Amino acid sequence: MTTPAHARAPAFDDRPVLASAPLKAGHAREELSRVGDPSWDLGPAVFRENARRHHAIVHFDALEHADMQAAMRAYLYAHLNVHLPGYSQKLPPTCIRQAFNRARRFFVFVRLNLGRLDLACIDQALVDAYVRHLRDDLALRPEVAAQHLQLVSHLYHYRDYFPDGGLVFEPWAGRAPGRVAGHRHIVENRTPRFPEEVIAALLAWSLRYVTVFAHDILAARDALDRLEARRARLLSIERRLPDTERRLRQRARLERHLDHRARQGRGVPIWTSLRTNPGALEATRTINYHLLHLHAGVDALAEPAMSFRSSKSGYALIKAAVANLGVEVGGMDTPISIDPDSGQPWRARFDVKTLMHEEQMLQAAAYIVCAYLTGMRDCEVQAMRRGSLSIARSEDGLVERLRIRSTIYKGRAAMGEAASWVTIEPVAEAVAVLERLSARPARSSGADTLWPALHSSSGKTHLSGDVGRHLNAFRDHLNTAFGSADTPVIPPGPDGKPWRITTRQFRRTIAWHIANRPFGTIAGMIQYKHASVAAFEGYAGTSSSGFRAEVETQRRLGQLDDLLDYFDRRQGGGSLGGPAGPRIARTLDDTAERLGPLPAMVADRARLRVMLASVARTLHVGQLADCFFDPATALCLRRVTAPDPRQPLTALCEPTRCPNACITERHRPVWERAAADAKAHLRERRISDLQRQALESELDRLTTVIAGIDPPAP
Repeated sequence: MTTPAHARAPAFDDRPVLASAPLKAGHAREELSRVGDPSWDLGPAVFRENARRHHAIVHFDALEHADMQAAMRAYLYAHLNVHLPGYSQKLPPTCIRQAFNRARRFFVFVRLNLGRLDLACIDQALVDAYVRHLRDDLALRPEVAAQHLQLVSHLYHYRDYFPDGGLVFEPWAGRAPGRVAGHRHIVENRTPRFPEEVIAALLAWSLRYVTVFAHDILAARDALDRLEARRARLLSIERRLPDTERRLRQRARLERHLDHRARQGRGVPIWTSLRTNPGALEATRTINYHLLHLHAGVDALAEPAMSFRSSKSGYALIKAAVANLGVEVGGMDTPISIDPDSGQPWRARFDVKTLMHEEQMLQAAAYIVCAYLTGMRDCEVQAMRRGSLSIARSEDGLVERLRIRSTIYKGRAAMGEAASWVTIEPVAEAVAVLERLSARPARSSGADTLWPALHSSSGKTHLSGDVGRHLNAFRDHLNTAFGSADTPVIPPGPDGKPWRITTRQFRRTIAWHIANRPFGTIAGMIQYKHASVAAFEGYAGTSSSGFRAEVETQRRLGQLDDLLDYFDRRQGGGSLGGPAGPRIARTLDDTAERLGPLPAMVADRARLRVMLASVARTLHVGQLADCFFDPATALCLRRVTAPDPRQPLTALCEPTRCPNACITERHRPVWERAAADAKAHLRERRISDLQRQALESELDRLTTVIAGIDPPAP
C-alpha cells in the first residue's frame, strides 16, 4: 500500500495540530501547537463558553515511552483533521483529552503484552484479549467499553494517515464495537429529573435571590467600588507626603468613621465568619481591618507598615471603640432588605468576603432561572452575552415578546449558529441582574459574556465547567443560611442525601413537566403552561432546536410512568372513578393476570412497560380528570372541529360524562376546592333562587364525584 505524500513528509512534526479547524478571532494557525510539541493546546478552536479548558489540552510527557508518544501524536492528528465519510467525523477539539485517555489505555495494554508498541504486530487475538480485559473491569459500563473499543477500529480505518501505518487487519471482521462490547443502543434519556419538591424549592429561592436579595448584593458591590475608588484618590493625593503626616490623616479619618458609627448606634465591624463575645479582648482578633482601612484610606496590602494592626495608637483606638461600642457583624453600610416570609433582614450586613460569596450565589440563582424557565442547554445559556435581551411586539402588534439572543451549538458547526429564544418575565429579570453582576468583570477582562468567573484566582474569565460546583454550593448555602439540618429548605433526594444538581437536569425536567403536568404551578404563580407557550415560540418551537422533540419524548416517558402509577394503585386495592374508570381497571387487572404468579409490585417493570405501552399512548393528564383518549367517543371533539383529532381538547373536557375520563385520588384537591367554592357561594344571601338551585345542583354533582374517589392514604 502506498503511503500518502503528506504522511511521508519530513516536516510532519512541524505541522500545526489544527490543520483545518476554524479558529477564534485573534489566533493565527502558524502560532498554534505543532505535532511535535510536548503539549497540545487546542483552546483557540473551542467556541463553546461552557467547555472546560483542560479538556482541550494534552501533555505527551505523561507517556513514558517514545513509541507511545509517536503513536499517540499520529492517531490524534489524524482523528482531528481527517473526516472519513460514513464512518467518523473529525474529532472535536474539546474531546482531545478523552481520546488521549482511551488510546493510552489500549497502548499500555499492547506494550504490556508485546513489550513494545508496534501497531503492525497487533493481531486479532490481542484485541480479543483487550475486550476481555475491559469486561473484567466491573466499573466500566458496556457503553463506555464500546467507546474504548472504537479506538481499536480507528487504528485500522485511519491507517493510511499514520506515518508508520496502523492496524493491518479490520478488527472483529467489521462488527460494530458496540456489539462486541455487548452494548445495546438505548435512545432513552438517562439524565435524572429533579424531584418536583426539589425543583420547586430551588426555583422559588432562586427567584427570591433575583427579585429581592439581588438589590442588596448589587448595592453593596457599588458601595464597595465607591470606597475603593475613594481610597485610590486619597492615596494618589497623599503619596508624596511624609509618612508621619499620612498616618495622622489616616488616623483622623478612622476617628471620624468610628464617631459616625457611634452616632448610628453601630459597633466596630468584625468578619462575618467569626463570632466573638462583643465585650471580650479576643474580639480584636476578628476585627474587619480591611473595611476600616478602606474608610481611612489605607492600602495595607501594598504598605503593611501603614496598617492599624502595626500601629500602637491605631490598635488602641480600635480596641477602645470595641469596648465602648461593641461589634457589628459584617460592617458595610449597605442596609439589608426584609425577607417577606420571616419579616427579618435576610442576612447580616456584608463584608468583602460575604459579598463575594453572595455574588456567586446570585449568579447561580440567575443560572437556575434562565436554564429552567427557557429549556436552553447549558452551552446555550452560557453563550448569552451582555445586551442579549430585547423586547419586540408580536406580528399583530398587540403582545410584547421578550427575546434572548444566544448561540446554538448542538448539531451545528464548531462556531455555532445565532438564534433567539422567546422567554418570560422572570428570565428577563434574571438577565437584568446578570447585566449588572457581570459589568465589573467585563470591564477588567474585556469579555462581554453574561457568565464571567466572578472571583477566580486561576485567571479564568468564564464560568464554564465550574457551574455545576456553584449550583451545588448554592443548594448547600440555602440549607445552611435559611434551613437547618432537620428541615433543609431544599429537600433531599429519594435516598435522603442532598440532591446532586447537574446542568442537564433543568432541560429534561421542564420538558417532562410541560408534557405531563402542564397545569402544575412552580415558584408561586408561574405555570408550566405559561413557560411552554414561551418555549414553543420562536427558536424553541422550531424542529432544529430539539426542544419540541424533547417534550414529545418526555411525554411518551411520562405517559408510561403515569400508567405504571395507575397499575400500582390498582394492585394496591385502589378504585378508579369517572366514566373510563371501569374500562381502565379491567385493562390493568388483565395485565396483572398475564404477568403470572409474581406479585405486581416486584414484577419485571420493563416487561410491564411493554404490555401497557399501547394504553399509555392514549393517556393525557388533566386537572379534573385524566383522558384515555379515543377520538371515536371523545365528547370534546363533537363540540368543535379539532385542528388535530389525534389530541384531546382538554379545555372542553366533560369529566363526568365523557367515556374517556378517569378520575383518581390525584384529582381530589381540585374537586374539593370547587365544592368549597360552591358552599361559600351558597352562604351568600343575595343570590337569586335560580342561582341557588344551580349551585345546589352543582354541589351535588361535585359531592358525587368526590365520593367516588378513593380517600387519601393515611
